[in-house]
Amino acid sequence: MTRLRSAVVFIVVLMASLAACGAWAEPPAAERSGSGSIEVAFTPRDRIDRLIVGEIDRARHDVTVNAFSFTDRSIARALVRARQRGVQVRVLADREQARALPQSVFADLVAGGVEVWLDSNFQAAHNKVIVVDAELPRATTITGSYNFTIAAQRSNAENVIVLRENPAIARAYLDNWSRLQAKATPWGEIVRP
Repeated sequence: MTRLRSAVVFIVVLMASLAACGAWAEPPAAERSGSGSIEVAFTPRDRIDRLIVGEIDRARHDVTVNAFSFTDRSIARALVRARQRGVQVRVLADREQARALPQSVFADLVAGGVEVWLDSNFQAAHNKVIVVDAELPRATTITGSYNFTIAAQRSNAENVIVLRENPAIARAYLDNWSRLQAKATPWGEIVRP
């Protein structure tokens, strides 16, 4: 895996990404300066699944997830372990993917005490984001094309960017998660097919 440690690259890449998705029209001055580090990884060469599990296993306070497809049981188990350690774990997923994929892990997450909401407000709730310890100095944001699936690791050409030690970026993604979750339906209210 390649590590980049340039604050300038961090700011340019991140601001371009956030501007492209409409997250920031004009970022506040306090969020213009970067900190922390960036790590990128690509499948099938790199073990993104293990990278994600490692970040979840280091969580101390909270893990917040946006998922489109989610079938990777190792990532699901890491989320349940985090919940068992007392970490707040919340997942917001695409409703149609959750219902259409019989191998999805959402029922396992709920059984493990993880809060799950399903989003049907868009043609596709296509975000793939994990925010770890958003309010702590060690705040980590993981995002990219990588679905939390076995196919993403073994069969697809995928990518992630891991933005460590930048609470401002984590907060931007967490705020977006909260806006989406406010219109989503809790897992328990969904009638499974």
